[in-house]
Amino acid sequence: MNTPESRSLLIGLVSISDRASQGVYQDQGIPALQDWFTHALKSPWKMLTRLIPDEQSQIESTLIELVDEAHCDLVLTTGGTGPARRDVTPEATLAVADKTMPGFGEQMRQISLRFVPTAILSRQVAVIRKQSLIINLPGQPKAIKETLEGLKDDQGNTVVNGIFAAVPYCIDLIEGPYIETHEKIIKVFRPKSAIRKA
Repeated sequence: MNTPESRSLLIGLVSISDRASQGVYQDQGIPALQDWFTHALKSPWKMLTRLIPDEQSQIESTLIELVDEAHCDLVLTTGGTGPARRDVTPEATLAVADKTMPGFGEQMRQISLRFVPTAILSRQVAVIRKQSLIINLPGQPKAIKETLEGLKDDQGNTVVNGIFAAVPYCIDLIEGPYIETHEKIIKVFRPKSAIRKA
């Protein structure tokens, strides 16, 4: 029996870029995410990747496929969250949502505003579809790491929490697998009643 406790976390990684999908330049979002999860996750995980253009209908169908057919527990997108005409990732994400999770976008912008004032132009959203959490991340590898991991001081103490600190408990609540991380990279927060012994 494939219970949430026994199965690996399945992550869908979607890079949304007209130019990268056409081979004009090499995608950086998916490699950055692969690298981060390789170092951050203690629990077993698998991934599915998609590289697609900034087309709302294609973004929507890709998110639906990863959730409804592939049964990903977590889907992360990169790219297409600014104010430009072709930036439609948030609209596509909201179109397939059952519930919105506004705190993720709020926190990502708070982190990025510490570095660039143009972070207020970012429109990332997060939603629940069925039993999957979908989050729009920034497109740049440095910003991806900062928003997932948060900010630490010179002694390694957390100054601002990254959004991934809340992701495992969210996945618990939507009946996904129990996720543990390497605390030096990102410490997961759960209420005491939700913590399971190793």
